[in-house]
Amino acid sequence: MSKTIKLEISGMTCDHCAVSIARSLENLPGVKAAVSFEEATAMVEAPEDIEAARLAAAVERAGYRAAVIGAGPATPEAPGPRGGDGGSLRVAIIGSGSAAFACAIRAAEEGARVTMIEAGTVGGTCVNVGCVPSKILLRAAHVAHTIAHHPFAGIGRSEPAIDRAAVAAQQAARVAELRRAKYEDIVAANPAIELMRGFARFAGPQTLLVERPDGPPLQLRPDRILIATGAAPFVPDIPGLENTPFWTSTEALEADAAPEHLVILGGSFVAAELAQAFRRLGSDVTMIARSTLLSRLDPELGGGLQEAFAAEGIQVITHTVPERITHDGGVFHITAGAETITADRLLLAAGRRPNTAPLNLAAASVAVDERGAVIVNERLETSAPGLYAAGDCTALPQFVYVAAAAGTQAAINMTGGDARLQLDVVPEVVFTDPQVAVVGIDEQEARERGIEAESRILPLEVVPRALANFETRGFIKLVAERSSGRLLGAQVLAAEGGEIIQSAALAIAAGMTIERLANQLFPYLTMVEGLKLAAQTFTRDVSQLSCCAG
Repeated sequence: MSKTIKLEISGMTCDHCAVSIARSLENLPGVKAAVSFEEATAMVEAPEDIEAARLAAAVERAGYRAAVIGAGPATPEAPGPRGGDGGSLRVAIIGSGSAAFACAIRAAEEGARVTMIEAGTVGGTCVNVGCVPSKILLRAAHVAHTIAHHPFAGIGRSEPAIDRAAVAAQQAARVAELRRAKYEDIVAANPAIELMRGFARFAGPQTLLVERPDGPPLQLRPDRILIATGAAPFVPDIPGLENTPFWTSTEALEADAAPEHLVILGGSFVAAELAQAFRRLGSDVTMIARSTLLSRLDPELGGGLQEAFAAEGIQVITHTVPERITHDGGVFHITAGAETITADRLLLAAGRRPNTAPLNLAAASVAVDERGAVIVNERLETSAPGLYAAGDCTALPQFVYVAAAAGTQAAINMTGGDARLQLDVVPEVVFTDPQVAVVGIDEQEARERGIEAESRILPLEVVPRALANFETRGFIKLVAERSSGRLLGAQVLAAEGGEIIQSAALAIAAGMTIERLANQLFPYLTMVEGLKLAAQTFTRDVSQLSCCAG
């Protein structure tokens, strides 16, 4: 004998939800279920001995709520945030990068049901085509350079044999390993997070239409939405460029051969890192920068790095924009003024643009700036109620650690909390050799803010660890408020500068003065001790101190 039970379902946002509920119900022995998203009901044919509470529990296991129509709730309400229909809060996330995953994990911890929508490769920029592969490439290039150019007497130097294809294969394997461990496996292990393959765009306020590769389009109406679609390389409007086989950083990182001559358009972080990497892997490299090298930072940093590049044979052409670029089937021709530069590869590294144009944000009344970046407040809220944004698709600093922090803060706010993203102290690192690292503000920014500031520069040639390493190119610069001595900023050009800068960031966040920093205990011999010495230069000549003088 069997019986038919009609259930009222809450929490569904699309036809896919109905399929999930039907599958969960039919895992019970002898049960057949027809679930309707439009009617928010389930018609269940079940054996006589199955109680309605078991059916409701099966719906609950799928992440939804069920009540026998006319009989009241099937099970007591579970704890956690709830949507407008009384079920668990439903969160949809467009994208699967660092901001998206940080938001998904925190929202799930707060009791929400999360649907993450991804049209491409899971993991976003950082693990796939950004931080991880670029640092592998940079480290490989550093090792090759050290073999040929290390500074130590009595140890032989030689030009290394470089198999770029082997380096690229090892890099790809590590990227795949990290993508699986840190992204794909996390989704698979968390029943509150569902990964949906497809391209999402807005069909109206709080409504998404997802074009799926393996089924008809789905319409989602979640309680909260996070836009986390990242950014893509910017292609400048230069005549002829669009008809050439140029590289972006993605193709450069995946290339299995180093070009004989690589021209790079750009003078930013990515341009600088890849320029040095390819030079050290055997390519001739020419950089063409619209302004100066690292123009957004203190000029002494870009100038010092350019000197280091010149010593390695990297040509940097500044204040130049090509007038035309063509490709004859084998060689690029880059025309700039009276000069035409030829190269077998051209890399575009002139910045990135938010991936927002295809999202139909106007349908949801989401405001963007002139670049197409989603405008958010300190709570990561957009101009549309219930819609949030985080990561490189916004106007926030384009660093993975900022994206992850923003995703977490957005999730807290989505689920009833009140978190504010604090960006007062954001350390930045350019992973060249020497590294460029900054935090806080420089002298120009202090003047713009009306702060009377003073600065000191400590050459690395007076830092004991730099002397021991025979790596004295660079400096540490500190900026302080003149009246109070409060540390305002640090600019570093040094080997392992990225390992130095976080101590400066903590000092700024703690409101430390130069005097207090100068009196701190730093381990000897370390590069970070340079911060102490730089602080001491405000009141004394450190070149006249013994190595361990306090």
